[in-house]
Amino acid sequence: MKTSRIEETTLVLVGAGNVATRLGIALHRQGFSILQVYSRTLEAAASLAYQTGARPTTSLDELIPDADLYLVSLKDDVLPELIPRIAQGKTNALLVHTAGSIDMDVWKAYTANYGVLYPLQTFSKQREVEFAQIPFLIESNQPQSTQLLKQVAATLSHRVYEATSSQRRALHLAAVFACNFVNHFYDEAAELLRAQDLPFDLLLPLIDETARKVHQLTPREAQTGPAVRDDQEVIRRHLELLHNCPSEQALYRLMSRQIHLYQQR
Repeated sequence: MKTSRIEETTLVLVGAGNVATRLGIALHRQGFSILQVYSRTLEAAASLAYQTGARPTTSLDELIPDADLYLVSLKDDVLPELIPRIAQGKTNALLVHTAGSIDMDVWKAYTANYGVLYPLQTFSKQREVEFAQIPFLIESNQPQSTQLLKQVAATLSHRVYEATSSQRRALHLAAVFACNFVNHFYDEAAELLRAQDLPFDLLLPLIDETARKVHQLTPREAQTGPAVRDDQEVIRRHLELLHNCPSEQALYRLMSRQIHLYQQR
């Protein structure tokens, strides 16, 4: 790659889902040249290509071979089987995936220059995000590629870190607990309120304060509620309210016990 400015790096986006969409648009706004967007469906490829000034394709065999950087954001379960086709003919390029739970070495047998660019955030196509504070975890098999990925990420965020694959896996697991599981509990709460004709936004001030608290306190210090107090009477009444919902009852019991046990450590 011969460029004088990092924004002159040419990119191909392999994938057009949530991560690829938000990352691709953000990089395009920073002045990067997005040459091509791949997706299994023409609608998704064309939509992201339109937003990034790129050309769409639905064929991995039609990926242009001479971009500087290929950002691969595909589902974890299909990534390993598609990597040989993605890497084919890209001898001078840097190929990276954006997954939190997949080792960097998934590339090793297919290309000499590879890595990971993992943004730690929850992304949705339809929602803008502020990239400046999003942590980016970088890993590469070559020092010059690590430096390139740091420079690319630094155009978006002030928080760019090197991390090994094992560190990234642990971080991804922690993120599932902190984000995906918590969001599912929001969904459970919304169902309980809906059954009583109450709006979910009644909970938003509580949700916001809970999130703000852990900026100043440890999660354990911030924990409140009947399980922390071991208030068995309140717990019993809650379980009665869930008598028609055996799976939610079991979840409530499990979480209450887990919270109580953590407080004893």
